[in-house]
Amino acid sequence: MVAPPREQALMVCLLDDDPSVLKATRRLLLSAGMEVEAFDDPILFLEHVRTHQPDVALVDIWMPRMNGLEVQSRLRCESPSTRVIILTSKDDPSTRAQAMQGGAAAFFLKPADDCELLAGIEAAAAKNPSRN
Repeated sequence: MVAPPREQALMVCLLDDDPSVLKATRRLLLSAGMEVEAFDDPILFLEHVRTHQPDVALVDIWMPRMNGLEVQSRLRCESPSTRVIILTSKDDPSTRAQAMQGGAAAFFLKPADDCELLAGIEAAAAKNPSRN
């Protein structure tokens, strides 16, 4: 008897300038069976996304060089099917509104509850047209 094919693992890219957040979030996602690439530089992140088209991108807002809202805007051009989730330490209502109006699938505050974050990633990926 042949086992049914396994669903392809979600490909998730992380972008945060805090190494401890990248490390902890990467471990969480790997433990959930996801493929993960982590970046602390927005330019390198966007270059990677252009060629790899991840299912979901977790993006911090407050970073040097380029803020997360600008990354989100560029990501729409570079990888339109990638769903964006914002993960930030500041709950600024105008930033939240801009992110959601810009197409973010979810907005989480650090430290995010592990189960809620994983559920948010799964829900965002389910809306990715390249996975259907």
